[in-house]
Amino acid sequence: MNSESRHKLENQLCFALYACSREITRMYTPLLDELGVTYPQYLVLLVLWEEGEATVKELGERLFLDSGTLTPMLKRMEASGMLTRTRSSLDERSVVIRLTDQGRKLEKRGACIPDQLLTRVDGDQEEADLLLRQVRGLLMTVNKLNRSAKDS
Repeated sequence: MNSESRHKLENQLCFALYACSREITRMYTPLLDELGVTYPQYLVLLVLWEEGEATVKELGERLFLDSGTLTPMLKRMEASGMLTRTRSSLDERSVVIRLTDQGRKLEKRGACIPDQLLTRVDGDQEEADLLLRQVRGLLMTVNKLNRSAKDS
């Protein structure tokens, strides 16, 4: 690719990833509407279904979100009965997030969502797994670079 074509929008990896992420999130919307959650709330639920509980800091690290973004969302989720937020008995600065029974029940209803999306895009699980490994590797590399730039 010459330097002139490198500056075209369709040749920008960051744009392709951004646009693809937005389009995939749009595909999730009708499925998540049935659960009564937004896509970011679904991501929080995925972590809690996997871990059982997490601190706000741990959620932020897993989801690449800061506490200023997470806290209002977690408050809304608590108000709707999906989870509880309590101060840690070990460290009062830390807030522990736990699922309620209602939040745990959503797991059964949401379990089919990944398969439904793969079917919608006529996806092959093996190809999806390969792409996931590649994108996850890129994410880790970029995140590491951003953290080291922030620290310097």
